[in-house]
Amino acid sequence: MLVSEIFASIQGEGQHTGTPSVFVRLSGCNLRCSFCDTPYASWSPEGEQMSVGEIVEVVKQWWYPHVVITGGEPMIFADLNELAIALKKQDRFITIETAGTVFQDLPIDLMSISPKRSNSTPLNDATWSVRHEQRRHVPEAIRSLFESYACQFKFVIDQAKDVNDVLEYLDEFPEIDRRNVWLMPQAIEAKSLVEKMIWLQPLAMQHGFHLSTRLQIQQFGNKRGT
Repeated sequence: MLVSEIFASIQGEGQHTGTPSVFVRLSGCNLRCSFCDTPYASWSPEGEQMSVGEIVEVVKQWWYPHVVITGGEPMIFADLNELAIALKKQDRFITIETAGTVFQDLPIDLMSISPKRSNSTPLNDATWSVRHEQRRHVPEAIRSLFESYACQFKFVIDQAKDVNDVLEYLDEFPEIDRRNVWLMPQAIEAKSLVEKMIWLQPLAMQHGFHLSTRLQIQQFGNKRGT
């Protein structure tokens, strides 16, 4: 598996915000989001080829019970199931962070789905604009994930009008409980994050959604290994 980085930090988003966690960032993605904050795992994948055993040995350095497998897009890796099984043997709580375009049957605890809406399409790259738009929304994968796992849904919001796109998405999937939905500002700087949180909070409350900060941005900025 191509691994970009493995590090310990706090979970910065969603229902487990503030939880000490070990992050395994796999490098490689089937999408190319315009606002991607980890281009080294998507636009230009880089990292070290590691076996499942090698990854598990690195994770053992930290006692934290939560392990977050992220990317890139971890669900495209054929060895993901083997990795999840190995981490489960350590009695870890496993979260997968995914865009929800691929399904795998895995022994995990939480599927953290960040659906990529129209605001994610890279308009300045003609090739990837088409590919991304074709791949970003796979309803059958979303339904399979929702039916198989405990899920949270995190929507990246750049402008207030993006909330309307979220509402349209939820109309397509009425089975998604709004209590499992988080709105999260698109920001890679603490100042921008705070500014967007101010106008996003009342919109989240209006529609019965959670508001998610990005604690890692508040604490460390957009730095690798945090």
